[in-house]
Amino acid sequence: MRHETRDPDGRLVLLEVEPAGDADEREAAEAGLVLVREVLQLRRPLPAYPPPPLEVRAFRPGVDDEAFLEVNNRAFRWHPDQSGWTVEDLHRNEAEDWFDPEGFLLHERDGRLAGFCWTKVHPATDHDPALGEIYVIATDPDFSGIGLGRALTLTGLDHLARRGLTVGMLHVEGTNAVARGLYDSLGFTLHSAHRWWGPEGTPPPVA
Repeated sequence: MRHETRDPDGRLVLLEVEPAGDADEREAAEAGLVLVREVLQLRRPLPAYPPPPLEVRAFRPGVDDEAFLEVNNRAFRWHPDQSGWTVEDLHRNEAEDWFDPEGFLLHERDGRLAGFCWTKVHPATDHDPALGEIYVIATDPDFSGIGLGRALTLTGLDHLARRGLTVGMLHVEGTNAVARGLYDSLGFTLHSAHRWWGPEGTPPPVA
């Protein structure tokens, strides 16, 4: 996928490429553009490491909506795509063919939602082999620093492996050093990159 915008004189002013490579980076640099956003696709074989004991349950549409949205929007208030979700955004995803509440795992502590791992399956008809994706994962900021993100990631990967999937994947912002460090430690490696270039000061675009 490649999208480019040029000014009336034909000069390149915006460039989006997925998967992006060295040639795209050189073209952007020659046009005087800088990288304004990078989303990395990481993959690893399944099964992964055994998950720690962590009590999770399936998401209940119409019951858990408000709790999910509160944690999602607190955790992702900085994110170009995931911030400010509404009930309509949630329902739009629930209407997709891939949606399965059994793969939308919630973890509660102290009587409230502490974190979630929402998984997604890409069938072999679309990918070879089929892919098990950690679609969205987050912990409430009140529960940060206790290893919950790692535990939820491993629990989600274990759920996907139990469904017979042999490849796990996820997307992460290139600037999210904390998340990238976690995924590196869990054996994820870079598969591809989705990159946007624009003039200095261009805000991160929505994917």
